[in-house]
Amino acid sequence: MASERKFVTENIRRVLLKEFLMKEVDRAGFGGVEVQRTPMGTRVTLITERPGMVIGRRGVAIKNLTKAIEERFKFDNPQIEVQEAENPNLNAQIMAEKLAFALERGWHFRRAGHSTVRRIMDAGARGCQVVISGKLTGQRHRTEKFKEGYIKFCGEPRLKFMKTGFAVAKLKPGVIGVRVEIMDPQAKLPDEVEILPPEKAVEKLPELADVLIVREEKREDETATEAGESSDNASSNNLNDQNNDGNEGVSISNEQIDKNDEELKEV
Repeated sequence: MASERKFVTENIRRVLLKEFLMKEVDRAGFGGVEVQRTPMGTRVTLITERPGMVIGRRGVAIKNLTKAIEERFKFDNPQIEVQEAENPNLNAQIMAEKLAFALERGWHFRRAGHSTVRRIMDAGARGCQVVISGKLTGQRHRTEKFKEGYIKFCGEPRLKFMKTGFAVAKLKPGVIGVRVEIMDPQAKLPDEVEILPPEKAVEKLPELADVLIVREEKREDETATEAGESSDNASSNNLNDQNNDGNEGVSISNEQIDKNDEELKEV
């Protein structure tokens, strides 16, 4: 129970810190806060639309804010880091504060709701929903919703990709609550399937039996060529032998002619 009580107390302190900062940096455009414990103390990351207003001249405003957080919430050596919101139109808390401020200035709720949705979608969001609840046009409470694009209401996509901001507009008839939900532009939903382009057909490798048949045919061709060459050599040898025999016969006949010539001379 001690550990559970510790977690509950810590979360309550963080919620109270968020509400305190929302009031203190309201004019700077509060966009969220993150609390992280470090060996050097407690790091408080404050996201705002206009960081210069939070820091103040020569850092006086941020020093006073740090001192107030340390005394009121008992954080160990708090260190405030101010970051500027990358795209204020995609920050749910900033857009909720702007919508509440527009209602306080007298904008009609439908005009303010449609304008907020248009600005969010033009910034690149995949979807958004604006909920305005309270005494809008009469004495009775009513709720109006303005939405466009993809909206997830439950499951992992809701927890992972949907960002929620809440603000309050104080009017004469009563209090009006504003909730803005924005889906991340980079969100990839589970039902979205990407079909890859077809790959090139892989050439079919020859089977082992086909390879053996080709090798046997090559061997038969080689043996046939060798046999043809041997027969040609044999025929050429026979012709040479016949020529040699003919030459021997010619030489004998010449000797006989010479002998006959000598005999005729003696006579």
